[in-house]
Amino acid sequence: MLGLQWGDEGKGKVVDVLTPRYDIVARFQGGPNAGHTLEFDGKKYVLRSIPSGVFQNENMNIIGNGVVLDPVLFRQEAEALEASGVDIRKKLKLSKKVHLIMPTHRLLDAANEKAKGGAKIGTTGKGIGPTYTDKVSRNGFRLGDSLHDFENRYTQARDRHLGMLKSLGAEPDMATLAENEKTWFDAVKHLHSYDIIDSEHYLNHQLDCGKTVLCEGAQGTMLDVDFGSYPFVTSSNTICAGACTGLGVAPNRIGNVFGIFKAYCTRVGSGPFPTELFDETGKTIRDLGHEYGAVTGRERRCGWIDLVALRYAIMLNGVTRLIMMKSDVLDNFDTIKACTEYEIDGVTTRDFPYDIDSTRITPVYKEIPGWKTDMTKMQSADEFPENFKAYIDFLERELNVPIAIVSIGPDRKQTIVRAPGLL
Repeated sequence: MLGLQWGDEGKGKVVDVLTPRYDIVARFQGGPNAGHTLEFDGKKYVLRSIPSGVFQNENMNIIGNGVVLDPVLFRQEAEALEASGVDIRKKLKLSKKVHLIMPTHRLLDAANEKAKGGAKIGTTGKGIGPTYTDKVSRNGFRLGDSLHDFENRYTQARDRHLGMLKSLGAEPDMATLAENEKTWFDAVKHLHSYDIIDSEHYLNHQLDCGKTVLCEGAQGTMLDVDFGSYPFVTSSNTICAGACTGLGVAPNRIGNVFGIFKAYCTRVGSGPFPTELFDETGKTIRDLGHEYGAVTGRERRCGWIDLVALRYAIMLNGVTRLIMMKSDVLDNFDTIKACTEYEIDGVTTRDFPYDIDSTRITPVYKEIPGWKTDMTKMQSADEFPENFKAYIDFLERELNVPIAIVSIGPDRKQTIVRAPGLL
């Protein structure tokens, strides 16, 4: 289960809806900037690191080794769930190989962004990038490390970071850092109250026993560190292959690949966005779609759907089933636009190029009649207006993958399964 655009596609809601069909939900990458939003029974929940399957009763949830975890934010998230009646300790296991975000990682994140000046990436400042950098440079601090010789290992990592901050001219206030460290140490002790496991062995054993696993990704394909709009990307592999490395499961274990996309496009932070709308239409989509970051509150940039990027994402992920979110946001438009090709230097292409930042791209749009119908209370695909059915048919022809689920509102119940046999 993964996003096919620039994140914020609505993955949390879909995982929540599909969870009853699975025994285990496992998060495989990303950090606490994920911001999966779920709405049901008149309440809204925002999850940062905890898998979106925790609200269903009969399943287990795993935070896999590919995730970077902030102990302080995790504790806040877990305690909020407990206060709402979720027995989180019974429903969640943590990988020993999860890398921990330290207080100094946040400081490094801010210092690195400041050093970039006008070329900044637009990170959420939560220390995610520096934590992944430490992981790749073999200097990471893993959850399993906190179980043995904790303080010595932490001190070594912290002192290394302080040296890096000094070189960036960003030496921290040590009294404030000491206070943050105390909170962090207490939060790590809270982590120790959970079942900390060798998650790769656990998951493969469960698969061997016939259990089913739904792998949950964060962010979106166009933010993948290898295949996204580099360097304006996240620090992990958000594509399907990331589930293998982020959970320790082999490629031949993967069955269906569910790709989630919005009926339009959004993006948060800096970076290229070929179909971005700077006019009143873009503002209308933002307002109707409540396009503000679930964790950060930042305004999302909005634009028409980009089928060039979407076809590319489908190819990279081997998507077998599509899920379209926020269709209802377009209910009142007279005309819907879809970018089917890019024009680059006078030549049109359906292939996603190496560089969409410095390349001058002109989107080539196809106009589709709007459906001018409120779909938010519809109960089945049979009720969809003809023009909306035509829009779905058009997308399936362009993308060559069936759209199995359509979301027509934020609530769990506003989810229409068009083809139950595909799930």
